[in-house]
Amino acid sequence: MTQVSGIWLEDRAAQTLLGALEAESYQAYFVGGCVRNALLGLPVKDLDVATSARPEVVIKLAKELGFKPVPTGLEHGTVTVVGKGSVLEVTTFRKDIETDGRHAVVAFSDRLEDDAARRDFRMNALYADRSGTVTDPTGGVADIEARKICFVGAPDQRIREDYLRIVRLFRFAAQLGFGAEGIDPLAAQAAARLSYGLRHVSIERQTSEILKLLGADELMATLSLMQETGVLARILRGVSLPVLQRFVDFGESEPVARLAALLVFSGEMPLRLSKKEQRLFDALRSFAWSTQSGEELAYQTDALTARKAVFLRAALAGGVADVSGLEAAAEQHLPLAAKDLPHLSGKALGDALKHAEKVWIASGFTLSKEQLLDEK
Repeated sequence: MTQVSGIWLEDRAAQTLLGALEAESYQAYFVGGCVRNALLGLPVKDLDVATSARPEVVIKLAKELGFKPVPTGLEHGTVTVVGKGSVLEVTTFRKDIETDGRHAVVAFSDRLEDDAARRDFRMNALYADRSGTVTDPTGGVADIEARKICFVGAPDQRIREDYLRIVRLFRFAAQLGFGAEGIDPLAAQAAARLSYGLRHVSIERQTSEILKLLGADELMATLSLMQETGVLARILRGVSLPVLQRFVDFGESEPVARLAALLVFSGEMPLRLSKKEQRLFDALRSFAWSTQSGEELAYQTDALTARKAVFLRAALAGGVADVSGLEAAAEQHLPLAAKDLPHLSGKALGDALKHAEKVWIASGFTLSKEQLLDEK
């Protein structure tokens, strides 16, 4: 009998809710990532609960317990229960009625086995009761012990239900530290065979998974397998794994920065980044191909951005990176201000300040106010 433990298992709101559901003769279990990560010795961040109780029952019990139920996905049986310092995603056992590769029409079930059969990977189809006793209907514990990722049932069927599972296969391998060798060969073959289906998946969902993948430790071998199977080209074109490898070797782990390194030769941006992420992506790629100094970029942005940019340029050139002056450059302030040029106004004043700043930067931030005023 497999047991899990950890502070997460003692969560007061979760224990109270599961206890209340059991007292009403419903089944209720912790499920998925929290159980998986506990068995792997990894941090548990999110608490998901699976239950035979219908959403309206969960909402009623949550209110009676003094919790706040939020109907975040009633059509799929999900209620977010906000307890005292806890957030629980509580979902009724389900079985798929119809799938189209993106979305599923589900029916509620009273059977844990039905719920497990519709999940993506066996390691994610693990259930733990309030005491930590694990129920393993698909063989997920053995997969975790072998550090393998296998689909529940037939890989082709699981993928056709949701093509994003192709990317999740590789993301979990990298994120959990299994690496490419941890991917079941049958799963990899199915991912290659059905990768065309990724065109049915929204850009937003693909972006989320790719950024999670790029932030993982076991990245490079996993990306290499994605490239070999043809999956990577379905999502990102013009990639450079050698540049990314050198960038990673500098110790850079930020996902968007790694994306800029991966796509440094590409003219496309097939993913949908936030405005902040896009600014960083554009700044890094632009700097990599420019003659701008790292110190100038640090002054214009910040030392951290400049550090990533200098590393990317070095990775592109296959050279060394000097980041020693970036912190000091980021702290610099132009010694000349508008009040120092009282005889100018409007566009003339703006042009004069821009020119002075350009000369000051070119001097290595060494020119004084007086020297800048003397500059013609």
